[in-house]
Amino acid sequence: MSNYAPAATRAEVRPLSTQDLWAVLALGWADFKRAPLYGLFFASVYVAGGWIIVYALTSSGKLWWTLPAAAGFPILGPFIACGLYEVSRALEEGEPLHWRNVLGVVLDQKDRQIPSMAVVVVVFFLFWNFLAHMIFALFMGLSVMTNITSSFEVYFTANGVLMLTIGTIVGAIFAGVLFSLTVISLPMLLDREVDFVTAMITSVAVVITNPGIMLLWGGIIAMALFASMLVGFLGLFIALPVLGHASWHLYRRALD
Repeated sequence: MSNYAPAATRAEVRPLSTQDLWAVLALGWADFKRAPLYGLFFASVYVAGGWIIVYALTSSGKLWWTLPAAAGFPILGPFIACGLYEVSRALEEGEPLHWRNVLGVVLDQKDRQIPSMAVVVVVFFLFWNFLAHMIFALFMGLSVMTNITSSFEVYFTANGVLMLTIGTIVGAIFAGVLFSLTVISLPMLLDREVDFVTAMITSVAVVITNPGIMLLWGGIIAMALFASMLVGFLGLFIALPVLGHASWHLYRRALD
């Protein structure tokens, strides 16, 4: 029997408040405590990826490893998130948790709309990667850099500061657009039989209806992930499951 809800004619967007954010974070923490092994398992993929990227950046001649490692994040991200959403959904419905069922739901997504969302994320990733290289070449193409990991003084020149400023602004715009397209659409695609375009439109509608709250939610996610990576990515073992579970509960509160 399918666990997926049929598509409604139109998902009604609800107004959200800061109390909703604190509530979903509390629910995310509660879900993690009730089923910690699932959260640790899915988070371990990202922690391992982070270690591989750091190793590639700090090992001579291994810089090319960063491309496949970094590309794996946007490709696997939606599927890993679905695993956390499924755990929260099962806990919410009072269903028993089994590895076979949870992983089966994740694998089932390959035949649904999640791969299409993964393509959207990958396209954003690749285009932003191309744009970042173009911005770097535009401002720093004539600068002499002996080593990209040691010649930091070039970033404090006029061109360097301007490049960092424009790159940050463009990156923030890309991150905001991607966040708006995926924050609600990913759990919605797991829960309902809708196409990915409808899910993205609904996700953007939630952000437009609750701009301040969703901006705060994006800030919470960014700060939590940044702090988690400062301790050798080990903080992701806690932050990723809690945020993943909380995102499911935010979706449930955002839509009627």
